[in-house]
Amino acid sequence: MTEQDKFVALVSATAEVSLPLGEFQPKSALVTPDNTPLMPRFPVIDYHNHLDSMQPEDVLRIMDSCGVEHVINITMKVGDEAIAILDRYHAASPRFSSIGWMDWSDVQRDDFVQVTADRLKRLVDHGVVGIKFWKDMGLTIRGNNGNLLRIDDERWIPIFEECEKLQLPVMFHTADPTAFFDPIDRFNERYEELAAHPDWGFSDSPVSKRELLEQRNRVIARHPGITFVGAHCAESSEDLAYLCEQMDALPNLMVDISARASELGRQPFRAREFFLKYADRILFGSDLLPETEMYRLYYRMLETADEYFPYPSHASRQGRWNIYGLSLPDDVLRKVYRENALKLLPKLS
Repeated sequence: MTEQDKFVALVSATAEVSLPLGEFQPKSALVTPDNTPLMPRFPVIDYHNHLDSMQPEDVLRIMDSCGVEHVINITMKVGDEAIAILDRYHAASPRFSSIGWMDWSDVQRDDFVQVTADRLKRLVDHGVVGIKFWKDMGLTIRGNNGNLLRIDDERWIPIFEECEKLQLPVMFHTADPTAFFDPIDRFNERYEELAAHPDWGFSDSPVSKRELLEQRNRVIARHPGITFVGAHCAESSEDLAYLCEQMDALPNLMVDISARASELGRQPFRAREFFLKYADRILFGSDLLPETEMYRLYYRMLETADEYFPYPSHASRQGRWNIYGLSLPDDVLRKVYRENALKLLPKLS
């Protein structure tokens, strides 16, 4: 047998080997420096987290271990259950603040706007520093006629006017990652994540992601007296050019980077430019249950020039790639880590 025959036989034998995608867990052969910070260069305010299932004392221990000064808990509960969580965290430590969750129950009521105003006042009485409108607004909530309720429906104007009156910043989590609106097939870069959670997909949605974001943007433009926070880079981290367009058009829009290290860190040159240009309007947030190593991965992305390392994520991860450090300058880090959040937290200033 010639050497060429041996090579062909080897290739043929190898080609017959099959490996389920889920079992393919390659380890990178790259040897690169690891400059992971054990503590951030400056104190950190985590503006976006969900702590409802945790005990305050457990969170405080983790905060101390990795330089987190303050955490904003965005409760995902409404009504009396939400109030109990707000009170528990506020009583536990002044290092916690809370953002309330928009309650869409009874949305078909004729007096829903007044009901919502009363709910907002109750949340404020219990110390919230903002209100969050989630992706159900525009994607799943329907009116009496069965149609999806639009984000920019003029019926909600008095609700936002009440937010302005109460001086409540408004957080929007509108739509989701772009891959969630694509078919869950072999071309979807987040196939494994969506195959494990098919209910996260919106490929059959009657409204596109771009239309949802444009509806949201019309609300932001309509209420210039409110500071809006676009959660997860305003759901535009895969298209930083479009995100920049929105930031330029909407001066009352800030964004947090929660759960988007995976997107920002894989485009480090463009992402660094974005941070430098909008340093006054970007908030640090994690959107992952507090863990010391999770926070340190965020610090590694923001502070170092390290190459090709894992991004902070939940267990199912978001895609088969690694990220790079942005090596942000100190003046930008100070703003992103803490100073920008203080603008929305006057009692801490």
